[in-house]
Amino acid sequence: MKTKIQELRKAHKVTQNELADAVCVTRQTIISLENGRYNASLVLAHKIAQFFKVAIEEIFIFNEKEENI
Repeated sequence: MKTKIQELRKAHKVTQNELADAVCVTRQTIISLENGRYNASLVLAHKIAQFFKVAIEEIFIFNEKEENI
């Protein structure tokens, strides 16, 4: 799944470590999310959205074809 995490993170001048600490995951998880190698759980997606004060849909780009739905 594609995300706008990196874009939001850079716009807010937040490091990967800072975001990871804020949402209680590792920096490697943030890297994997930014690179589309890992899909966030609903709980993690909610935490990230709350951190940036935006809706989940503004961060995570869901494509039915890519997700085979």
